[in-house]
Amino acid sequence: MTAAMNAFWRQGYEATSTRDLTDRTGLGPSSLYNTFGDKRQLYLRALRRYYETNTGEQTVLLAEPGPAKDRLRAWMVQAIDVDLSDPETAGCFVLNAMVEKADQDPDIKQEVRRHVTTIEHALRETVARGQRAGEFGPERDPAAVARQVLSAYYGLRLLTRVYDDRQALLDVVDGTLNAL
Repeated sequence: MTAAMNAFWRQGYEATSTRDLTDRTGLGPSSLYNTFGDKRQLYLRALRRYYETNTGEQTVLLAEPGPAKDRLRAWMVQAIDVDLSDPETAGCFVLNAMVEKADQDPDIKQEVRRHVTTIEHALRETVARGQRAGEFGPERDPAAVARQVLSAYYGLRLLTRVYDDRQALLDVVDGTLNAL
C-alpha cells in the first residue's frame, strides 16, 4: 500500500497509470485490482495510509510536551524542511488530493476532510493548552485560531513549491505565530 501511496503522492491521481502502480507495487494488473479494487479505491486506500502515517505523525508532534507555540513552530518548520529536502518534492499528499480530486469526488473529499479535521482538532487542543499556560490570550476561540494556523500551514505547503528560500518561509511561520 505504501508503494501505491507514493505513486499517487508523487504523480497525482490522473498521471498515475496502471503500469506505474504495477511497477511500484510489483503486482501484475489483475493482482493489483483483485487485491485493491479499481484505481479510485486504491487511491482512497492510499489516502487512508497517509492518514495512518503522516497525519498521525503530525498529531503526535503537536501533542508533545512543551510550550504550545514551540509545538506549532516545530510542526510548521518540519513541513518546510520535508518539502525543501527533495527538489522533486511531492509536497503534502492531502493538499495534492484537495487540489486535484476532492471537488470532483465526494468520497475523496470526505477522506481529505478527515485529515484536515484531525489536524484542526490537534491544533485546537494545542492552542487551548497554550491558552491555559498563558502563552496565548484567552479571548480568542481556540477553534478559530486553529483554523487560522491550519490555513497558514496549507498556504505554506503551497509556497514551498515555488520558494526555496527557507528564511522567507520561516518568516511566514514566525508571522503566523506572532499574530496569535
